[in-house]
Amino acid sequence: MRKLLAILFIVIFSIPAQAGKELANELALTESWLAAQRAYDNVPGLSAAVVAGGEIAWSGGFGHADIETEQPARADTIYGICSISKVFTGIAVMQLRDAGKFSLDDPLPQLLSWFDLEQSFEDSPEITLRAVLTHSAGLPRESDYPYWMPPDFPFPTRDAIRKRLADQSTIYPADRYYQYSNLGLALAGEVVAEYSGMGFEDYVRANILQPIGLADTDTGFPADAREKRVATGYGYPGRDQQLKAMPRYDTRGITPAAGFASTALDLARFAAWQFKALDGDDSVLAGNTLREMQRTQWLDWDWSVARGLAFGVYRVGNRTLSGHAGDCPGFNTRLYTDPVGRVAVSMMANRNRVDVDGYAAAIFDILDGGGTTDDEPQTGNLADYVGSYDLSPWDGEIMVFRWKDGLAMISVPTMDPAGSMTLLEHDEGDRFRTVRSDGEPGHEVRFLRGDEGAVSHVRMHSLELPRL
Repeated sequence: MRKLLAILFIVIFSIPAQAGKELANELALTESWLAAQRAYDNVPGLSAAVVAGGEIAWSGGFGHADIETEQPARADTIYGICSISKVFTGIAVMQLRDAGKFSLDDPLPQLLSWFDLEQSFEDSPEITLRAVLTHSAGLPRESDYPYWMPPDFPFPTRDAIRKRLADQSTIYPADRYYQYSNLGLALAGEVVAEYSGMGFEDYVRANILQPIGLADTDTGFPADAREKRVATGYGYPGRDQQLKAMPRYDTRGITPAAGFASTALDLARFAAWQFKALDGDDSVLAGNTLREMQRTQWLDWDWSVARGLAFGVYRVGNRTLSGHAGDCPGFNTRLYTDPVGRVAVSMMANRNRVDVDGYAAAIFDILDGGGTTDDEPQTGNLADYVGSYDLSPWDGEIMVFRWKDGLAMISVPTMDPAGSMTLLEHDEGDRFRTVRSDGEPGHEVRFLRGDEGAVSHVRMHSLELPRL
C-alpha cells in the first residue's frame, strides 16, 4: 500500500520558517487533504501554492504531469492557464492607459480603425474599451471559428480574426448585459499592440512578466529548456472514467484571452506582486490602478457575476476575492487573491472539469480555521497518530491531523474539510474522545499499536481501521 501511494502522488512541500510557524497545522492539512482528494477525483496532476503575509507560504505538487512517463506534478510544473491570461492583457491595457495613450471610454472603432463588426442595435452606446474589459460590450463570445473543437483545436490567426469580424454582429446593446467574450479580450490585445508599437507578446514579456520576475510564465507553452516541465493535458474522463491525453494547442490570435502558460509558483509570485503594488510599489502598475481593476465595475444579477477590469470579483465565505479562472483543452486553473487579507491561492490541474474553484475555496476555509496555536499539546506524542486510516468500502479514509492543541479528523473524500472537521480531545494513553460543537465529549476514538510500538489502527464504533 505504501508503494502504491508513493506512485499515486509525489509531493513537493515547502513552508518558509515564519509562515510555517504561524500556519503549520493549516498548511499540513492543506497538503494531506489535496493529496487524497486529487486521487479520489481522478485528477492526473494537481499543483498549488498559498501566499500569506506577502510571501509564498506553501507550494506542492501531486500526481502526474504525464501519466505515461510517470513524470511527477510539481509546484513548478507548467500548465496552460487559459483565461487567467486575460488579467495580464488587462494590466497591459491599463499601463498604456496610465501612459496617456488612450482612455478606457474611447470607442473601439476609434482605437482600431479596422473594427467593422456589425452593431445590431441602433440605440446601442458605443462599444468602449471599458466595456470590453468588463465583458459588457455585447460582443459575441468567440471569433466565428470552431477552435474549441477537438481533435485539432484550430485557433485562428490574428489576420483571420480581423477578416471574420465583418461577418459577425453584436448579441446585445453595449453596457446592458454581461456576455463573456474571448473575442473582446483578443481585441484588447490588438489595442496593446497598436498603441505600444510592439507585438502583443513582446510587450507583455518586456513590461509585465520580466519586471515581476515571472520566469516560468509566457504567452504560450515554452519551446526552450522549460518545455520538459510542461504538463500533458487530459480531457474529462466521461462515463468510462478513462483519461485521454489532449493535443498541445496554440491559441494564436486568441492568445491575449486564453493562450498563456504558467506554474502554481509563478501565479503565487504574481499574487505577491499584486500585494506589493497595492502597498505602493508602482514599478509595474500603480496601486490605485490595480485597485481600479479589482474593484467591481460591472454587476449582472441574472448571472450572479461581478467583474472588475479584466479581473473577476468573487465572494467566497467572508472574503471578497479577485482573480480569474482558466479552462481550455486539458487544463483547469484558478487564481484567487484577497487584496485585504493579503492571502492568495493558485490551483492548477491538467484535466478538464476539475473543481479547482472548490479546491481553492476549501484552502481559504482551512486557513481561516485557526488550527495553529501556541498552546501546549494535550499530550506529547500527537504526531504518532497523524495519518490516514482505511474506511473502504464504506467510504474512502479517515484522516487524522494536528489541530490547535490536539487532533482532529475528517472523512475523505470531502470538498469541505474545514466544515466537516471533528475535534478530538485526549483522554488517557492512546484514547481520545470526539468533541461536540458545544464542548461536550462524544464517542471514544482509540489508537492501537503494533508489535513494534507504532500506531497501526484506529478503533471507532467497534471497527478497527488499518493505517494507510
